[in-house]
Amino acid sequence: MTFGLEGWKPLVSALLLPPLPLLLLVLVGARLMFRRRLLAWSLVLVGCSALLLLSMPAFGKWMRATVHPVPPALSDERLADLLREPMPTAIVVLGGGKRELSPEYGVSNLSLLGLERLRYGVWLARRTKWPMLYSGGLGHGGRPGATEAEIAARIAEREFGLPFRWLEDRSRDTTENALLSVPILREQGIQRIVLVTHDFHMRRALRGFERAAAREGVALTVVPGPVGMTPVYEWEASDFLPGRQGWFDSHLLLHEMLGYALGA
Repeated sequence: MTFGLEGWKPLVSALLLPPLPLLLLVLVGARLMFRRRLLAWSLVLVGCSALLLLSMPAFGKWMRATVHPVPPALSDERLADLLREPMPTAIVVLGGGKRELSPEYGVSNLSLLGLERLRYGVWLARRTKWPMLYSGGLGHGGRPGATEAEIAARIAEREFGLPFRWLEDRSRDTTENALLSVPILREQGIQRIVLVTHDFHMRRALRGFERAAAREGVALTVVPGPVGMTPVYEWEASDFLPGRQGWFDSHLLLHEMLGYALGA
């Protein structure tokens, strides 16, 4: 089963997301410096200013509060309410990337994002006794080898002592996570899921599962279980200092906005 052209998404992301477009803007400005000085300096200024802005943690905070809102964390009170409601429920953990080889372990491993999602899914499963499903294949443009689902299953069983009930190991993106997971959930009589992924990714993931459920004609309640939440603090001076974390956060948010806009 295929859901579109393979391999185009990494290329589109590289071309449209920073830093490449902004660096090209600066280079074009430099090229025009001796012919159209005002335009050249304008391009250089815009490119450098955008790079600076994207490297500030304040930009990520502003994005989460305005153009890309994220759902709140799953509180103890909300979890207690779910446990009191008798409904067949499963925990669905979405893949977040993998490492083909971790030399310290001698085997393939999940990325840091993937491990964070896995850990939270296991934590929820211990508290609720709900079964878990992991969804993750090789990803667009991924090299052959162990899928994310296979790696996650190994880690969950050997290191956390809590195996997944079901694995979906063919999906390459968020849309396919949903399209391939919902039929499994339907066959098992699951009527509600707690969807585990990062806060910045949750908006796109929720839409994917809601659309997949509608396509399959399944009445599926989707409860967000975001991870990697950023505590809400007052603005601090350090939020306006450029740094690696600010750039990382901004890039993730822009990537999600692009994916959401393209319907991925």
